[in-house]
Amino acid sequence: QSEITAWEPPHRFVDEQRRGPYRAWIHEHTFTESKGGSEVRDLVRYAAPGGWLIDRLFVRHDVRRIFEYRTRKLQELFV
Repeated sequence: QSEITAWEPPHRFVDEQRRGPYRAWIHEHTFTESKGGSEVRDLVRYAAPGGWLIDRLFVRHDVRRIFEYRTRKLQELFV
């Protein structure tokens, strides 16, 4: 479960995990005009359960894969 903790359309919003698999998850989405379109950026700050070792061995790869998928889907839909 997450909560939107900042809402500033059309520029940005932030969602924070309230219940879920991470000890912390703060995800900022920003949107800026760029070359006749929009640039979408994500800044994610998270803490994995089990600390840095679990993050390095398991979690980081999954987080990277999630955002690589998101990038591909946005490109498919809007490019």
